[in-house]
Amino acid sequence: MKIIREITPLKSKDPFVILRHENANFDYPLHVHPEYEINFITNFSGKRIVGDSIEDCENTDLVLLGPHLQHMWKSEELTTNATVITIQFPELFLKSKFGNFDLFNEITDLLALSKRGISFSNPTRDRVGKKIAQLYDSNSFCNFLFFLEILQELATSPDKKKLSSSPISNCSPEGKDLRINSVINYIESNYSEEIKLSTVAEIINMSESAFSHFFKKRTSKSFTQYILDYRIGIATKLLLETQMAINEVSYRSGFKTLSNFNKTFKKKLGSTPKDYKQNYQKVTLHDYL
Repeated sequence: MKIIREITPLKSKDPFVILRHENANFDYPLHVHPEYEINFITNFSGKRIVGDSIEDCENTDLVLLGPHLQHMWKSEELTTNATVITIQFPELFLKSKFGNFDLFNEITDLLALSKRGISFSNPTRDRVGKKIAQLYDSNSFCNFLFFLEILQELATSPDKKKLSSSPISNCSPEGKDLRINSVINYIESNYSEEIKLSTVAEIINMSESAFSHFFKKRTSKSFTQYILDYRIGIATKLLLETQMAINEVSYRSGFKTLSNFNKTFKKKLGSTPKDYKQNYQKVTLHDYL
């Protein structure tokens, strides 16, 4: 499946750029770019694709996308009254001394989470959407401070929802704890094999019960659920990017049986692997691809 590499207008000295499109046709194919991106869309009806996530959207949409995360929107109509305001900012945003200040911790965590894509529901969506519209209409140093205020509001919002599975967006939990990084690296290197809790706990010199508590606190998921989600993410990547048979995808992703793979996949993504692949291809299909 062809994925376009978008060249954005962001210049090296720009902290961010703001783009506005009226009567957007949403004819740009599935694409990626190295910048972070916030999209606020109004008067839209159609589907949003972020990584391996496919969701229906109605009227308004607000998402934050991390670098190199494939995405597109597809309208149900050939012509629309939709308005899209897009904010793009560099991958190294906050990687300077700013990122070392504690007051930026919540924004730093938000950007780490955005590598999977985040959608925001109301009331955050409407409230922040109005601020994004105001941001577009001004151009000053205060504009940059206002942009940081928007990021902080998104970071502290309770209305977040993660979109894509980790592997397709090249996302692993980030943090300063070397122990959790060791565990994640082990999972990513051994997901196709049986992974025992006792083995991983031993890697970081913890008891099984202490490790289970530690892992869930750091990732917000149980150890078992994290592995399942990771394997499903690998499976979606193989389904979408290769011609591999479904039983081979199941095996390569670390599932012991095809029936267990189908059951787990449908529970996670709402359709069988076969239907998921067909639906994804149908939504992303363009005559010029």
